[in-house]
Amino acid sequence: MPVRTRRVYEAPRPEDGTRVLVDRLWPRGVSKEDAQLDDWLQDVAPSDELREWFDHDPGRFDSFADRYRRELDDSPELIDNLLEYAECGTLTLVYAAADEDHNNAVVLADYLRDHLPEE
Repeated sequence: MPVRTRRVYEAPRPEDGTRVLVDRLWPRGVSKEDAQLDDWLQDVAPSDELREWFDHDPGRFDSFADRYRRELDDSPELIDNLLEYAECGTLTLVYAAADEDHNNAVVLADYLRDHLPEE
């Protein structure tokens, strides 16, 4: 039940399994056909307020991650949806951010791994 992350601008791979876009906004310059997504869960993305505050500043990432995890705690129905995907096989969280280490998909992947049932 691996949970992975991949930029939407990277070519999809067969090992991606279920591909879910986890950004609130559709990525620029990418068609729905090219993205090859199984789902788009806008509401699992950080709130607009949190996203604007973070502004992709790596110096704010730890605080962003803490605040985003609290938002996720308040939305168990969205997390359950993603956990169901993960329990069926590989789940790839797709995102648009340029920074591969400091983005909402990284936080969300860790959060899901923490909430997956033990094998």
